[in-house]
Amino acid sequence: MLLLRRCHSLTRVGLLLNPQRLGEAAAVASCAGRLWSSSSEDQRSYRRAHAPSWRHALAGLLAGTGAVLAYGLHHHQAEQEDAIRVQTIEKTSAFPIFSQEEVTRHRSLEDGVWVTYKGGVYDITAFVAMHPGGDKILLAAGGALEPFWALYAVHNQEHVLEMLSEYKVGELSAEDLKKQKTIQTSDPYSSDPERHPVLRINNLKPFNAEPPPEILSDSFITPSAVFFKRNHLPVPQVDPASYQLQVEGLPGGVLTLSLEELKTRFTKHTVTATLQCAGNRRSEMNKIKQVKGLNWGIAAISNATWGGARLRDVLLAAGYGPDVAHRAFHVQFEGLDKDVTGTTYGASIPLKKAVGEEGDVLLAYEMNGADLPADHGYPVRVVVPGTVGARNVKWLGKIIVSADESSSHWQQNDYKGFSPGTDWDTVDFKSAPAIQELPIQSAITTPADGAVVDRSLEEVAVKGYAWSGGGREVVRVDVSLDGGKTWQVAKLRSGEKGQAPEPSPPPGRAWAWKLWEVTAPLPTGAETLEIVCKAVDDSYNMQPDTVAPIWNLRGVLSNAWHRVTVKIREDETEE
Repeated sequence: MLLLRRCHSLTRVGLLLNPQRLGEAAAVASCAGRLWSSSSEDQRSYRRAHAPSWRHALAGLLAGTGAVLAYGLHHHQAEQEDAIRVQTIEKTSAFPIFSQEEVTRHRSLEDGVWVTYKGGVYDITAFVAMHPGGDKILLAAGGALEPFWALYAVHNQEHVLEMLSEYKVGELSAEDLKKQKTIQTSDPYSSDPERHPVLRINNLKPFNAEPPPEILSDSFITPSAVFFKRNHLPVPQVDPASYQLQVEGLPGGVLTLSLEELKTRFTKHTVTATLQCAGNRRSEMNKIKQVKGLNWGIAAISNATWGGARLRDVLLAAGYGPDVAHRAFHVQFEGLDKDVTGTTYGASIPLKKAVGEEGDVLLAYEMNGADLPADHGYPVRVVVPGTVGARNVKWLGKIIVSADESSSHWQQNDYKGFSPGTDWDTVDFKSAPAIQELPIQSAITTPADGAVVDRSLEEVAVKGYAWSGGGREVVRVDVSLDGGKTWQVAKLRSGEKGQAPEPSPPPGRAWAWKLWEVTAPLPTGAETLEIVCKAVDDSYNMQPDTVAPIWNLRGVLSNAWHRVTVKIREDETEE
C-alpha cells in the first residue's frame, strides 16, 4: 500500500512536471505495475468495494503519464503546475474525495480526528493517544498539518511520513487544495541566527546540532560557537531595551525586572557548569531498538562559564521567605520561544534547588565572558548546574513560584525515563518523575570509532570527557583497550591544558566536567582494539556496562560504557 501512496505522491508533488527529473517517470510506471502487491485487510476490502474506480485510476495513471510529461516540458510556471497537480489528484486517486468542510467536521475524538497533508486526508483518531508530542496533535484537528510541521520540522522524516500514510482515507478536493495553496505561511525559522559550519546537524528546524567529538576534548571551556545547540522552537528575537522578566507567586506580588535592572540590582556571579541534553548518546540506544527522538551522538554535552544574577537573590528580592517553603515546592520557568498557538517552552525545578545557597542557579546573561549568543538564550536564560539541559530554560520571560511542577509538555510528557519493557502502547507518563539530576557519564572523543592506528606509533592516546549530575565530582575514569578485560586509570584534567588545575570544588558543587586522557602501548599481535571507558563519581556511582538494560522508548539517560573499535595497521615492511 505504501508503494501505491508513493506513486500518487509522485504525481501529486509535481515531480513529473520538472524536465530535469524525467527519469522519475520510470518510477511511476514501475510503481503502477506493483500497485496491488501489498495491502492490509481493510485496504483489500476497500479495493473490492471500489474495484472499477481502482482499475480506472490505474489505467488513467498509465495513460496519462505521457500527457503530463509533455505538459511539463512546455509549462514551468508555478500556477500552471499547481493547476495540473490538483486536477491529477482527482483523476488518479484511488481514494474518495473530501471537501475541507467535511474534514473540519472531524475535530474531536468523538467525531474522529482528521487532518490534511499535501492534499491527502488522514484519519488519525487511533494515533492520537500514541502521539509522542501528547495531545498537541489535536491542535491540527480538522485542518492542515503543514503549519504545525513547519514549526516542529522533526516530523519531516521518512518513517513519520510512512506512519502517516497508514491512516490515509481520502484526498482533499481540488478546489479546497487550491485554496490551501493560496494561504502563504511564513517560515518561523527565517530569523534564526547563523551557525558554525563545523556543527553536525541533527535537525534543522528547530535547530539541533552537536560539535565533532574530537573538538570537545580540545578545550576545558567549550567555545560558544561550537557548544551543542538544543532548540525546541524558533529562536525568538528579543529587544534587550524592552526586555522584561516577571517573577510571580510570592507575597511581594509581581516583580518585573528589565535587563539593566537585573545587571545592576544584583551582584554578578560566575559558575562554570556543564550542560548535557537528556538525549546525549541516544544513537547507541537506536542500535538496540528504534526510539523516538533526535539521533544524538556523544557530543550533546558542553562546558561553559556562565555569568549572571543568582536566582536565590532575585527570589529574595521578590518576597521569598520561610513561609513560602510551606506552600511552594517548585519554581517554574517560561521561555519567550513560542509555537503557533502561543504556547511557550516551559520547565521547572525543585524550590530547594532554586533558593539553596549551594544550588548556584543563575539567571545568566553572559556565556564565556560575552553576552549570551542568540542560540543560547539571549538576553537571559536559567542555568541550573548539575541538572538536565531541558530545565535550563532559554530566553527566560517568566518565573513562577508554585506548589506544582510546570504543566508544560516538556515537563509532564517528555524527558522521563521508563523501563525497557515499556512501549508506546503501555507508557503512563504520570508514573515517572521528570528528569532533574543526570547520572554519571563519560565518553571517548578520540580516537573515533573505526579509526586506524599505525603500528609504528607503538602507542595510542585516548581522550574523552566525564561528568556526573547533582554536583557529584568525577573521581576516576577507567580505560580498557581490550573490551574490559584489563583496565588503566586515566589522568583527569579540570582546567585548560598547560594551566594550573582548578582546586577541587566544595562537596556537592562539582558542576563542571573533567577531561581525561590515557596513553597506552599497542598490544603485541593485536589487529584491533576495543577501547572502553567508564567513570566513577564521589558517591561511587558507576556506568552500566551495556545499553540494553537501560534502553527506554525516548532514548534518554544513555550512559553505558562507551566503546570504540580501532584497527591497527601494520608496517608495510612487516607484511
